[in-house]
Amino acid sequence: MPTETAYGRPAPSHNSELTHVGPGTPAGELLRRYWQPVGMAGDATTTPRRISILGEDLILFRTRKGVPGLVHPNCAHRGASLYYGKVEDDGIRCCYHGWLFGADGSCLDQPCEPEGGRHRDRIRQPWYPLHEWAGLIFAYMGPPDRMPVFPRFSIFEDLAEGEELYPDDRSIGAGGPTIVDFNWLQHWENVVDPFHVPVLHGSFSGVQLASEMGVLPEVEFELTAHGVRSVQDRRLDDGRTYRRRTEVALPNLRIVPNPLLDVFGPADSIGWVVPLDDTAFRVYTVFRTRNPEAIAKIRTRFEGRPWADLDEAEHQRMPGDYEAQKSQGDITDHAAEHLATTDRGIVMLRRFLKRQIDAVAAGQDPVGVAFTEEEALIRLDAAAFMIG
Repeated sequence: MPTETAYGRPAPSHNSELTHVGPGTPAGELLRRYWQPVGMAGDATTTPRRISILGEDLILFRTRKGVPGLVHPNCAHRGASLYYGKVEDDGIRCCYHGWLFGADGSCLDQPCEPEGGRHRDRIRQPWYPLHEWAGLIFAYMGPPDRMPVFPRFSIFEDLAEGEELYPDDRSIGAGGPTIVDFNWLQHWENVVDPFHVPVLHGSFSGVQLASEMGVLPEVEFELTAHGVRSVQDRRLDDGRTYRRRTEVALPNLRIVPNPLLDVFGPADSIGWVVPLDDTAFRVYTVFRTRNPEAIAKIRTRFEGRPWADLDEAEHQRMPGDYEAQKSQGDITDHAAEHLATTDRGIVMLRRFLKRQIDAVAAGQDPVGVAFTEEEALIRLDAAAFMIG
C-alpha cells in the first residue's frame, strides 16, 4: 500500500509577516522606515507617470522648474486621477477642475474658487518626500517624524580615478524580466544561499558564471550590524582559494561582488530589491565603474544568449534564478519547506528581519536609520579576492 502520497496535502500558506508589504503590514511598515528607490531620474518628467511601490499606486512627475514630485493619484478635490494632469512650472494641475498641487502636495491654485481658493492652504494632496542620488529617485514613505537622513555607503565613499556611479533599473541579479512577478523575499533570500550557485549556475544549466563559481564552497554565515553575510571559500585545483563575501542589509539591499574573475576587491554595486506589491518587485542597482558598458556583462547568459531570447523549451532545459524562484510560487509555501543545514543563512535572515519588524511595532527605530549626517554611513564588507 502506498504511503505519504500527495493526497490530503494542506493548502499552501506563507509567512505574511515577512512577505506582505502594503500600508500597515509588518514588513511594509519596516520597509517604509527607509529611503526606497522608485525610479530612474529620467522617469520623472513633465508627463505624469504611474508607478507602484510597496503596494501603493502613485504618480511620479517633475515640474517644469525641475523639482520631482510623488503624489497619490486621486486629486484631493473630487478624486480625478492626476495621471491625466498637466505639469506646470510649480506643480501638477488636475484635469477636472484645475486644482494645482506642488511637488510637496501644497494646493497652489483652485481656479474655479473665488480668489483662486481662499482656503487652499488648508488642502494638501497626499505626497511623499523625494531625494535624487546617483541617477535614481528615492522616496521616504514612512512616518514623517521618523524620516532619516539619506544614507551613505562605504563602498562608494572613495571612488578611484575615472570611476563614477551609474544607475540601473533592469533587475540585474534577478535572472529574468525587469518586473519580476513573485514575492520580493524569495529573491532577497537567494543572496544568502551560496549553495545554489554550483548546482543551478555551475552544472545543472551549464556554466552560467565563471567556472570557478561552480566549486562547492565552504561557507560561514555571520550576522552584521545591518543583516547577514556569507563568507565563501572555493578551493581551486591549482591550490588557490577564491573567497567571496556576500551581504544582505536592511532594508532590502543586496551587496554581491562582481562574479567575473577579472574583477577583485570590494563589491562594486548595491542593489535594492524593491517590492512593487506582494507578488512583484524590481531591482534598482547603483554601480561604481569606469566602464558603464561592462554592467551588461554581469547578467547571466544561457549558452551565450540573454534570458529574454530563450523560448519556453530552453527555459525548461536551462533554468536560472528566475525559473527556480518563480516556480516556488507567487509567494513561497513556507509551511511546506524542509530547511536543512545549508539554509542557515536564510534562517538567520528571517530571524533578523523579524526582530526589526518587532522593533518597529514596539515604537523603536530599526537598524541602519540615522538622523544626523555623522551617523549616516553604512559600512559594507562584501568583496571578492583570490588567496594564494
